[in-house]
Amino acid sequence: MNKVVLITGASRGIGRAIAVELAKNNYDIVINYHTSQQAAHELQELIINEYGVRCMSICADVADEIQVDKMISEIEDQMGSVDILINNAAVDLSNLFHLKTADEFRRTMDVNVVGAFNCSKRVYPKMLEKEYGRIINISSTNGINTYYPMCIDYDASKAALISLTHNLALEFAPYINVNGIAPGFIGTENELAGYDEEFLKEETEKIMVKRYGKPEEVAYLVKFLISEEANFINNTIIRIDGGQQGSY
Repeated sequence: MNKVVLITGASRGIGRAIAVELAKNNYDIVINYHTSQQAAHELQELIINEYGVRCMSICADVADEIQVDKMISEIEDQMGSVDILINNAAVDLSNLFHLKTADEFRRTMDVNVVGAFNCSKRVYPKMLEKEYGRIINISSTNGINTYYPMCIDYDASKAALISLTHNLALEFAPYINVNGIAPGFIGTENELAGYDEEFLKEETEKIMVKRYGKPEEVAYLVKFLISEEANFINNTIIRIDGGQQGSY
């Protein structure tokens, strides 16, 4: 039977690419979304029609513990327990520092960090029962040492997610492998929106391979980390940034 993968924030961007790549490789997919209902349903139809695996889409704000509990219960009822969790859901409320508010900061931390905590805490008991589980947290090079004050809350949340990864790996050992991925500049629709050509050129020049990454390239790394070939990789943060300067 196929393993069940829950991908949070999966209707667009990196999450969508992960869902498609894993469906191609015979994983059953759960698409979590919060606001992008149409995109999630279209992705669900694509996966079912093109790849013939089980797939469901479900709305939940991962920052809300009650909604997460309801989501996981629904998944367990319809598809069985979650074998693999990809904590990808994130918000980036970029704004000039002096215009930022504490509410925006809290919302960013709630979705990006508390959301990953909520989902991990809810799925891990069944993983321990089966003596198998994989959790991948999608962090960012912004959480290492690539800093932009206009997204100070996002950067802080991605650093916290790295810390969460290490703590969960220790807590869930030896049966659940917990790893993090830190993408650099990935050319998703949201990442490219609103940037002028000059800014994109400047950012690309900071990358050794002289281009920004593709969402599919992050998905390939996720596919490897949840495979049997990666069983001995645990408690690790892997940068995928094309050799981005300042992210070492």
